[in-house]
Amino acid sequence: MPTEVILPKVDMDMATGRISRWFVEEGAAVKKGDVLFEIETDKAAMEIDAPASGTLANVTGREGVDIPVGEAVAWIYAEGETPAKADAAPIPAVPSVPGPAAPPAPAANGAAPAVSASQIEPVGSEPVAGIRATPLARRLARQRNVDLAALDGTGPKGRVQAKDVERAATVAAEARERAPAVVPAAGHTPARGDVEVRARAVGQATAPITRQSSAASTWLRQGEGTPLVLIHGFGSETASWRPLLTAFDRAMPILSIDLPGHGAAVDLPAGGFDDLVAHVESELAAQNIGVAHLAGHSLGGAAAAAVAAGVAVEARSLLLIAPAGLGPEINTGFTEGFAAAHDETALRTWMRELVADPAVLSDGFVNATLRARADGRLPAAQTRLGPLLFSQATQRFSVRGLFERLAMPVKVIAGGADRIIPSRHVQGLPGHVGVHLFAGLGHMPQLEAREAVARLLAEIVR
Repeated sequence: MPTEVILPKVDMDMATGRISRWFVEEGAAVKKGDVLFEIETDKAAMEIDAPASGTLANVTGREGVDIPVGEAVAWIYAEGETPAKADAAPIPAVPSVPGPAAPPAPAANGAAPAVSASQIEPVGSEPVAGIRATPLARRLARQRNVDLAALDGTGPKGRVQAKDVERAATVAAEARERAPAVVPAAGHTPARGDVEVRARAVGQATAPITRQSSAASTWLRQGEGTPLVLIHGFGSETASWRPLLTAFDRAMPILSIDLPGHGAAVDLPAGGFDDLVAHVESELAAQNIGVAHLAGHSLGGAAAAAVAAGVAVEARSLLLIAPAGLGPEINTGFTEGFAAAHDETALRTWMRELVADPAVLSDGFVNATLRARADGRLPAAQTRLGPLLFSQATQRFSVRGLFERLAMPVKVIAGGADRIIPSRHVQGLPGHVGVHLFAGLGHMPQLEAREAVARLLAEIVR
């Protein structure tokens, strides 16, 4: 029997919800755990994953329409099953998924309840009654912690649009960058290697963590203890960590930071690698994070290493996946080609270069990437940024000299079949650094071998 996809209950008092966008088209093949659609209520915006693998069909849940909780919005047909006609939705004899469960109770400190690793924690403020704003503008305002009531809408009759929210978020981010830095505590000296790391104000280590999204950071999971901070690679964004988190079951707070020119920070400028490092430190300061576990992929790995070597945060551990900054060579044909890609053919072609086995790139993953780049803003931003970081097959920065000074547990993961950054760059690191080379993997071990990478991460995140 086909698996029913229902509109889940994501709020205690929720009776209806709206699908703000579908990530998968009808008739597309999906894998269990792929993001299907985003649901939006007055208090939350979160992505809902596929409950089974198969073909998505009979999509009845329309975008922007109130839908009762528990109502079927689509069906997933397994291999060999024939989708029902569009005017006759299938009725399974036995429900394929359990009915919507009540959400977990709020934490004692009033923080938002935790959700599963397959969902993004709802953050930000509720829409203000009486404010005219598009659904997308409301969602962006929640994600970027922008007060809708303070905005002058540029749409019809003063309606606030997405670009109004983005403009306000950019102004706020620039204001934070101009804020004076706090003098580092006595006894702390910035580490210096091949990159000069600039300290940023982060407040006292005992200050409460601000569990809200900023213009460029998103809490993917709530929890207690030292947070894990994730930094993506060039051309990627926060959503790229989702596959790894499905295999990482530690109950700890997890923050993902979008680099300038990427994801939610697409409009933030950067003049080079040092600016990326400063941006990460600024986002940590905005969240009052003084102690953290750090993990980064590719370009984000280099940024994570630079942050760990500085004084802006006390890094308890460091996990680097296919990190940049360890050697001179890089495939700039890929960085330039992917940066400019915004149609499906080009995007699929370049994404295949990231992995040893293209089968791990699900249609849902590719389609979500394509939708994010469709308006041309990401390609334009990354085409500007790329040459400042990589040119003439060469990386324009290095973090290799910082590793001698890293006192925390460090693991480096690389794929022997990496076609973007040569895996030989991980050779010759100091003896205290754990190096894990997977012979048959490409540039994205966290996607190609998520369970193995999750285990390695769990070993140092204590």
